[in-house]
Amino acid sequence: MVKCAGRLSQTVWFIHNQALDYQESVRLLGPVCEVIHLHLSSLTEGQFEIQYVPWLQWTSSPELFAEIFDALESLQSPAVSLSLMKLTACLERALGDVFLLIGKECPFLLRDLLASEELAQVFGLPVMNVLRVFIGCPCGLNLRNILWHGFAAPHEIPPMYCSMMVVLTAGMGQLLKNYLQQSELSWAPRPLITLPELEGGAVFPEVTQEVLSVLEEVMKKSTFILRTMLPYWEVALIKFKSHRFADCAMLLLMQLETGLRHLFATINKCPQRLLTAESTALYTTFDEILAKHLNDGEINQLPLFLGEPAMEFLWDFLNHQQGPRVRDHLSHGEINLPEFPKGITDQLLAFSTVLLLRFVEEELASVFKEKAAIQSLVHLAEGYSARFHPMSLLRKQVLSCEESIRAWTLLPLLREAEEARLEGSSEINACNSLIIKITYELYHHIPENHCVFTDLDSLPIEKWPRPLRELCGIRVPTLFCPRDVLEVLTVLQNIVRCCTHVSHQVVASWVRRRQQWVEKTLRSRQRQNFVRMSCSIKLLSPVLLLILLLIALELVNIPVVHGKNTDEYQQYLKFLKSILQYTENLKAHTSPEKNKWIETIRLTHTALLRMWTFSEKKQMLIHLAKKCTSTAVL
Repeated sequence: MVKCAGRLSQTVWFIHNQALDYQESVRLLGPVCEVIHLHLSSLTEGQFEIQYVPWLQWTSSPELFAEIFDALESLQSPAVSLSLMKLTACLERALGDVFLLIGKECPFLLRDLLASEELAQVFGLPVMNVLRVFIGCPCGLNLRNILWHGFAAPHEIPPMYCSMMVVLTAGMGQLLKNYLQQSELSWAPRPLITLPELEGGAVFPEVTQEVLSVLEEVMKKSTFILRTMLPYWEVALIKFKSHRFADCAMLLLMQLETGLRHLFATINKCPQRLLTAESTALYTTFDEILAKHLNDGEINQLPLFLGEPAMEFLWDFLNHQQGPRVRDHLSHGEINLPEFPKGITDQLLAFSTVLLLRFVEEELASVFKEKAAIQSLVHLAEGYSARFHPMSLLRKQVLSCEESIRAWTLLPLLREAEEARLEGSSEINACNSLIIKITYELYHHIPENHCVFTDLDSLPIEKWPRPLRELCGIRVPTLFCPRDVLEVLTVLQNIVRCCTHVSHQVVASWVRRRQQWVEKTLRSRQRQNFVRMSCSIKLLSPVLLLILLLIALELVNIPVVHGKNTDEYQQYLKFLKSILQYTENLKAHTSPEKNKWIETIRLTHTALLRMWTFSEKKQMLIHLAKKCTSTAVL
């Protein structure tokens, strides 16, 4: 196999200045690929396992190549294409592992990885040039991109290319072994990741047999699917039924991109964007399809056509950094395929069903929608809102943090703490006064239709209504958030993260110290500190809840951030970062290592003064946002 890799590398053609002549190299490699394919086709499964599988261990997925061998034997075009998709993803991951033997930061793009000096040092430049011809450059065959981005129909990929990639991968396994022996380096591939189940991120129910039956019919009628691509959809359903959820997801994602690219080109009146992955033009992928603007600065009409719910779904599953980013993880070979979550494939299938229905004749679509299961999917799709956008995740953080802090009321306070005149009591009183003033001010900015109270003056603050859940339920546009909005969201997320940490830390410390108090195992200084802690948490609870209320209100009005001028924006960001600094200090001072409870009171007083001062400047988003009504009645 090493000799085979060497012979392959000798067929790569160069032009002046030692630049690869991709077209001539492809022509010369064609007959070699045919010979390799004939050789591989002549082997039994047992012979393949003996001769090749040992040299494929370096990919961390040797079992994948047994499946590829079966696919080549089956002569089914969609299976061969799927095999090449999985092989190129697996190979990219393995090559990244090899790179990290020598290099420090693995290149994100495959073309940069294949062009790296580190890989040339291990495998030799000629072998890397062969890989570049097959999978690393639009000027060559570019097998990886034309398959993963859905450009190639099943019959357009000759099986001999798949056979060649299998043999080449095995040959590289031999070369790697030789390099490791000579360099005395240890082989330590990165572990594959397992995507978690969606849990709260799932909107659609599990796909039932009824839905699958409808989808099978809709696929044949929907103009969203190109007829040449229909076999991919058919195989996707077969894979789902056989519990090969990763395979199903790969094919669905690839074909969603194909259909959306055609829709994108039609709606934006740019048929040239249907170009395949060619070297002379930028080809259209999800990145451009789902963007707000076209490359020429014009508004992309596809989001307007699809609607916000469909766009939010696609951004959730493909783009948002804290979402599953399914296509990225799959195409870069980062996922443990056998453990791919069924729940994610359920979501993709359900979304695809609703999307395809939009491209079926109205009369037929109505018939399908009469079925209860389909009616439910359509309803859920039309009401979809972002689950993995930073704003959506921040709302969940706020509510979770509130729940954690409310649990403090269950902590039994010490009688000694109730009776103690703690050092800094005057500051505690000042803090309590500021908390009431700021909270009262914030309550006046709760949207009128979410006000469920009228007279706060007659109630103690602990009896005031809790509007957080209502506020976090107000829908705010999240699609195409400007950078400044995302920057603010990042600061707010960090603030809530610190508040949550403080809450958990306080409860854990209290439980531990309370037990020691009961058992009388605390030393004198520890007992005094525990009394201080008891007094301090009576203050910290309303302060943290006040911060959460401020964040929830700012979230409702966050689009206003984009309307601030540069100076106003910087001042606002500085204010938020001061709150972040306070929560970070609080996190440090309430840690078991420090236990500086008196200092937390001083920090809190300073932070509250800063909040009140900034509030008086009327520079918060709640002050700048347009009010739906003239005055909120409280």
